[in-house]
Amino acid sequence: MNTGQDVQPDTLDARLIELLVEEPRIGVLECSRRLGVARGTVQARLDKLVERGVIGGFGPDVSPAAIGFGVTSFVTLEITQRHGHDPVTAHLSAIPEVLEAHTITGSGDLLCRIVARSNADLQRVIDQIVSYGGIRRASTIIALAEQIPYRTLPLVRSAARPS
Repeated sequence: MNTGQDVQPDTLDARLIELLVEEPRIGVLECSRRLGVARGTVQARLDKLVERGVIGGFGPDVSPAAIGFGVTSFVTLEITQRHGHDPVTAHLSAIPEVLEAHTITGSGDLLCRIVARSNADLQRVIDQIVSYGGIRRASTIIALAEQIPYRTLPLVRSAARPS
C-alpha cells in the first residue's frame, strides 16, 4: 500500500492504466512498445502501482448477469451495536450473493450490493442475510438498469499530474 510516496499518478501511469483497462490481456512488452518507453520502465511503474494499491488486481471482470444473476439490489442494514460490525461481516461474507459491503453513516450501518437470479431468489438472499441475530432491519432497493457501470478510468485521467 502507500509507503509515503506521492500517490498521485502521472501521465505515464495514467496511460499505462488506461491501456491495461482497455486491453487487460496485454503484455508488458506490448505496453512498452505502445507507450514508447522501455520494458523495464513499464514493469517498474506497474510494480509501484501495485505496491501503492492503485492497481488491486489483474483478474477477470465477471458479470453476475452473464452467469445467471440478473437482479442487482442494494440493501441497507441496521445492526445491533453490542457486538460491532465484525460478526455481521463474517455472516455476510459466507453468502455468495453479497458482492460487497460498506460501513456507512446515516440511518443504516452497512450498505451491501447483492445479486440474485430473480425477484423470488432475491427474497431468499434477503432472508438469508437477515437470519443473523445481529441484524435488526434491512431496507432493500432493486436496481432496474445500470446507467454508469463501475469505472475508475475517468478518475485516473483526472488525477494524473503531468510527468
